[in-house]
Amino acid sequence: MSESVRLASARLKDKVILVTGSTTGIGEGMARVFAREGARVVIHGRRREQAQKLAEEIGGNASFAVGALEDPVVAPALIEETVAHFGRIDGLVNNAAVITHGTIEETDFEAFDRTIAVNLKAPFFLIRSVLPHLRRKGGGSILNIGSVNAYCGEKNLCIYSACKGALMTLTRNVADAYAEEGIRVNQLNVGWTLTPNERALKTKEGLPEDWPSRLPRAFAPSGRLLSPEDIAWAAVYFLSDESAHINGTVLDLEQYPVIGRNPHKEVAP
Repeated sequence: MSESVRLASARLKDKVILVTGSTTGIGEGMARVFAREGARVVIHGRRREQAQKLAEEIGGNASFAVGALEDPVVAPALIEETVAHFGRIDGLVNNAAVITHGTIEETDFEAFDRTIAVNLKAPFFLIRSVLPHLRRKGGGSILNIGSVNAYCGEKNLCIYSACKGALMTLTRNVADAYAEEGIRVNQLNVGWTLTPNERALKTKEGLPEDWPSRLPRAFAPSGRLLSPEDIAWAAVYFLSDESAHINGTVLDLEQYPVIGRNPHKEVAP
């Protein structure tokens, strides 16, 4: 298939989409897939060299913006940079998050405030900043990347889980408030996904180098963990016109029913 034919049938053709936290992991997977589906993507990260490198790899349909989401000026600046570069914005993906480990007894004020700032406050103000632009063009799509931990979470992910639960409520609240203006807000609650950071973290915690291939079926019934691309293809649907009538939906992307099931993660000896 020629490039012109492929782009003509692309599911995100010519849509301008900002993806926060997209220099690695799930965010990077989304940025790459969105671009392949014809979107013009703005990559965001904390480190300029990483963001620029990925934008150059993707090519002319990609730009990049840099900023720490704890800083209150960054959220509106990211939206304005996207509009300044591409002339408009059609989609926002709130993907950036800090995974804070600790029980309620182990989480101090500093960790609490930083997690809230990145995982909840930043999406809140990014949505607030993008609303006028989406309203001006008659609508658009916002996709929040949550976690199955929103329903309860592991004991050592207390404040992270609480933020994802709050994000779920924010998704449904804003979806309801702006539905009649054509502004859609949906959320993906993501299960255990094998990103480079997750692989390194579990290895650092003491699992063997080949731990992803040794997981019991209880954690990966399909034979492997989810990949960033698995998440990206689900995101494509919610950002495309295929889901034009879907709003306020929270979709769990996991290999088993989530409610009532969150076993301790371990590998076979």
